[in-house]
Amino acid sequence: MQRRQWLRAATLLGLAATGFQRSALAQATTVQVWKDPNCGCCHLWVEHLQANGFKVEVRDVGNTAARKRLGMPEKLGSCHTATVGGYVIEGHVPAADIHRLLKERPVALGLSVPGMPIGSPGMDGPEYKGRKDAYDVLLVQKDGSTRSFQRYPGQARMAQRGSLQRVNDGTAALPWVTAEVRRIDKAARKVTLKHGEIQNLDMPPMSMVFQVKEPAQLDALQSGQKVRFQAVHENGAYWVVKIEAVAM
Repeated sequence: MQRRQWLRAATLLGLAATGFQRSALAQATTVQVWKDPNCGCCHLWVEHLQANGFKVEVRDVGNTAARKRLGMPEKLGSCHTATVGGYVIEGHVPAADIHRLLKERPVALGLSVPGMPIGSPGMDGPEYKGRKDAYDVLLVQKDGSTRSFQRYPGQARMAQRGSLQRVNDGTAALPWVTAEVRRIDKAARKVTLKHGEIQNLDMPPMSMVFQVKEPAQLDALQSGQKVRFQAVHENGAYWVVKIEAVAM
């Protein structure tokens, strides 16, 4: 009789342990994402995670406040911020690297892919025609220091299409690009634009979040407005240099 009671207790403990492990695994693989509701590449990154076994909970409220609250340095920022298994994930980090992070469990704040490198998950649609830029997935420590967690070498880029006009100071004159304003975040110095092709960045038409060099330029703009702008790629991020309303 005692043996039967012992076996029953052991079975119940085993079932409880299995249930706990499943619960812990479900929590570890649930990703909470903070992003701009109009950012197309963020949405594609979420789909990438879902296709690779993650459950994703999305908060379409922007990611600036979440990034600051979670302690991810702004210099490592991108267009979305996430948490999973006690780690912070910033930007277009491949799902394979998140799985590796959760398996190895290093002492760290999390992972970051600063900016929005073309070829990374969410920035790899058919409109890029197979282009892959080199980038690093960074392991970020709680003091803000980083080291490479995974290196993606990319592929050789084709020559940029079109020629850029030269001006008197010898610099390239940036082309003007037409767009529609989808969202303005003055506090974060960001604007979400649904834009046409940006030739100097070799970027096809899409919706994307840009940082703004001179945030005062945003004061005269509003969502839904037609604009034209100039943009550059610096330090892993895309920046609007000039932006102005287009007369209708």
